[in-house]
Amino acid sequence: MDTTQLTARKSYPTDVADVEWAFAAPYLTLMVEDAPQRKYRLRELFNGLRYVARGGISWRMIPNDLPPWHAVFEQTQRWLAAGVFAAMVHDLRTLLRLEAGRKKQPSAAILDSRTMQSTPESGARAGYDGAKRKKGSKLHMAVDTLGYLLALHVTSAGEQDRMQVGALAKQVQEVTGESVEIAYVDQGYTGDKPRQAAAEHGIDLIVVKLPEAKKGFVLLPRRWVVERSFAWITRFRRLAKDYERLPETLIGFHYLAFAVLMLHRAAGALAENS
Repeated sequence: MDTTQLTARKSYPTDVADVEWAFAAPYLTLMVEDAPQRKYRLRELFNGLRYVARGGISWRMIPNDLPPWHAVFEQTQRWLAAGVFAAMVHDLRTLLRLEAGRKKQPSAAILDSRTMQSTPESGARAGYDGAKRKKGSKLHMAVDTLGYLLALHVTSAGEQDRMQVGALAKQVQEVTGESVEIAYVDQGYTGDKPRQAAAEHGIDLIVVKLPEAKKGFVLLPRRWVVERSFAWITRFRRLAKDYERLPETLIGFHYLAFAVLMLHRAAGALAENS
């Protein structure tokens, strides 16, 4: 292990806190911490990844007092391939739901999509979203009624939301153990096909419509929760646009963002149980 990584450095706002690291480390340790082939501290590699995600920088712009960019990048690829952030989000969601007095698994979900502007890296899958007047990728997301991530699906921005219901519903039931009975959606999901796609997975699709006489901004029942979740992840500048070549990497960064947010939110409960 590189001894330079054992010396103290000035902390960054993105660094993982001690109580958060105590929870995250078992998920991220794909081999023992003192393995002879490990050159850099795992915690510092995680801090480097968090810096990239929150700051929106390219890999080669990682500060010199963090591990080299290639080490952070390579470890990130191993983490993404192992699905560690999805696993972390799943367990943190259960913890936070219990802390809020809810059941371990939700009975309701909210579905929506977000169009992300394309970049030269992601241009191969870019499509045009006529409603948003934007060219890029579309991120389809399902959250529980507290706004915590359940499922993600990436398509070209030209794909219709209603056609992605089946893929999202399948993922939702897989991660919750078939507990979800209802999914709230906006009017973009109206029609027999999305309703039938959800029903095939035991989910009743409920379309929340805008008031007929709307004046100004109106919070729609249930629907505002997923919009808040989208707002949460905009704090991570790496997710401001689609900077990833592979859709799997884009999904992985979203799971990372939710893991970071949920770790911070769960810090109090984790400290009490430590």
